[in-house]
Amino acid sequence: MLTLYHAPISPNSCRVWITLLEKGLEFELVEIKLDGEQLKPDFLAISPFHHIPVLVDDGFNIVESLAILDYLEAKYPTPSMLPKEAKDLAVVRMVQLVSVNELLPAMTPLLPLFLGLPAGDSEKIEPAKQKIATVLKLFENLLDDRPYFGSENITLAEAVAGSIIPWLPQAGVSLGEYPKLSAWCDRLISRPAWQATLPTPEAIEAFKPIFAARMGQQKAV
Repeated sequence: MLTLYHAPISPNSCRVWITLLEKGLEFELVEIKLDGEQLKPDFLAISPFHHIPVLVDDGFNIVESLAILDYLEAKYPTPSMLPKEAKDLAVVRMVQLVSVNELLPAMTPLLPLFLGLPAGDSEKIEPAKQKIATVLKLFENLLDDRPYFGSENITLAEAVAGSIIPWLPQAGVSLGEYPKLSAWCDRLISRPAWQATLPTPEAIEAFKPIFAARMGQQKAV
């Protein structure tokens, strides 16, 4: 039995959760509360850097969400979530890596807005929005007449970028200038896997004091 250790507010966790659902796999979901539970010895035994998510498959522990996605695609290739053509595969990989390395870090100054908290450092918000706009323009150009990145079917690009981009409007970033990307988002959020992994209001409320405490610690350094 596959076991996913996750936090429902985390896009890193959601991309694995979405992939498990899209592949129709049976799995156990174990929530790790980010109020210190991730630092307990039992969890550190499977995640030495105290990061989520972790996938455990018959005693084999896998950390890092992109590695988990590759593992699932290799072990459970049906339905396939990676295209075969070189250019299409490159598109999927670009979307994955740009989402992780550029888009997600750029969103950090906007997280208070997503959580319904007062805006953070105003000097960081505009550069963050500019970086996000650069990513969104790239993604708009990578989408062709097919419904998904490089494919007629859902791919790992959707699992990764689709756990981030649909929530940008809640952080004050409109998708109005990106019609193909906006339509792509609409297709995703109507899918059962996305509906099942939506952060609940309770999860968002529970994360607010954790986030506020972390921001306070950073300012104190």
